[in-house]
Amino acid sequence: MAVLQDIMYKVGIRSVRGNMQTEVNSLQIDSRKAGPGTAFIAIKGAAADGHQYITKAIELGATVIVCEQFPGKLNDTVTYVQVENSAAAAGYMAHHFYGQPSEKIKLVGVTGTNGKTTIATLLYKLFTSLGYTCGLVSTVQNIVAGEAMEATHTTPDAISVNALLKQMQDAGCTHVFMESSSHAIHQHRITGLHYTGALFSNITHDHLDYHKTFDEYIRVKKSFFDNLSPDAFAITNADDKRGLVMLQNTPAHKYYYSLKTMADFKGRILENGLTGLVLNVNEQEVHFRLIGEFNAYNLLAVYGAAICLGEDKHEVLRNLSVLTGAEGRFEYMVSVKERIIGIVDYAHTPDALLNVLSTIKNLRKGHEQVITVVGCGGDRDKTKRPVMAEVANEYSDRVIITSDNPRTEDPLQIIKDMEQGLNTAAKRKTISIADRREAIKIAISLASAEDIVLIAGKGHEKYQDINGVKHHFDDKEELLQFFALLEK
Repeated sequence: MAVLQDIMYKVGIRSVRGNMQTEVNSLQIDSRKAGPGTAFIAIKGAAADGHQYITKAIELGATVIVCEQFPGKLNDTVTYVQVENSAAAAGYMAHHFYGQPSEKIKLVGVTGTNGKTTIATLLYKLFTSLGYTCGLVSTVQNIVAGEAMEATHTTPDAISVNALLKQMQDAGCTHVFMESSSHAIHQHRITGLHYTGALFSNITHDHLDYHKTFDEYIRVKKSFFDNLSPDAFAITNADDKRGLVMLQNTPAHKYYYSLKTMADFKGRILENGLTGLVLNVNEQEVHFRLIGEFNAYNLLAVYGAAICLGEDKHEVLRNLSVLTGAEGRFEYMVSVKERIIGIVDYAHTPDALLNVLSTIKNLRKGHEQVITVVGCGGDRDKTKRPVMAEVANEYSDRVIITSDNPRTEDPLQIIKDMEQGLNTAAKRKTISIADRREAIKIAISLASAEDIVLIAGKGHEKYQDINGVKHHFDDKEELLQFFALLEK
């Protein structure tokens, strides 16, 4: 419980009708969850406008309404606060309502198109192995002091994220590592949080269905660093062509990691194979269990963050060397009898797919086929669909275009959009199969001993989203089942 006035610090207030000393016992942005003593924050979202549900919230007992426009009729028993931006207000209010939890832990945010989940997960695993009690907020799962729970968004809404951070603080967490997506930054889900540090992985073609232009996508990512405090650290990928831009205006302490140029955290790949990576990290040679150049970058980012958080470099490298990455990120398995290599990866952008296929190319001995199963999500950026098909074909011997999460779109139309990226030669080595299970089965049947089958796009996901219904579907599970059939 808190007094309304006490949780409004930093909120841009335009007008008040009612008593600012009103006691608040819960914050809600969903009117259906309102109850006695609730402060309902009416947010204008992409799908719905919370202002339409003010009456409903009051009927359920809300005694405070925070909004951008007052409703036509005001209730004498309710306090109304008009604010400049309701979404930003929710961030600041939640921060104070839950007792500023992000100021009482070391919160590190990770942003970028690809690598966020792996970097955040590795940081969680690393600091846990170093003896700290840690929290993780990621696309795959949220973990509170070792207890895992399913994640519904890459970054939860402002109220949920502050409640989660409070839960982590109460559980004794000293460090929390959080993915910070562009949607979360733009929608003020992380507004009001105090970050000890932030990392940038890379930025590529993605989310243009939401941000409309690439420049806007870059601007949103950059704003995350612009809003850091002067006592925070900011780490960026110096090899990404927009990596330096990200830190251009940040007041935080700037650090850089790189495989190609001088940097604070410099790496050089000495070996890259199915047994892992051998890297020279700041003049120290280390063998890591992760595979591929993209993971070399992820490891450097994690190493840099650990050093900025005051850890001993030798202990960091020793612990980091034995860690595995996040679920569904370049997870590979081998069929016992046929020795077919299966790889499951979340790659759902052209650049991520290119990274994975480039890594596979470097791992090939020369004679193996690469067979790629790939699709594109529905109700998302359509411009990347032909590019995904083009990338898959350029680096694969056979390609099967299939369904990903079609959501409300027709899977066959998504496949047709992807096929627009294929020339005549590419079409000859491509099969289109809408049923994802059947596509994986066909890919395995086309493979011979030591061939590599990549199943891209869904990674850790345990469902397929079709017309608003999530049906159980697990790429790794499917792959293992078909491998089992080969052994019979």
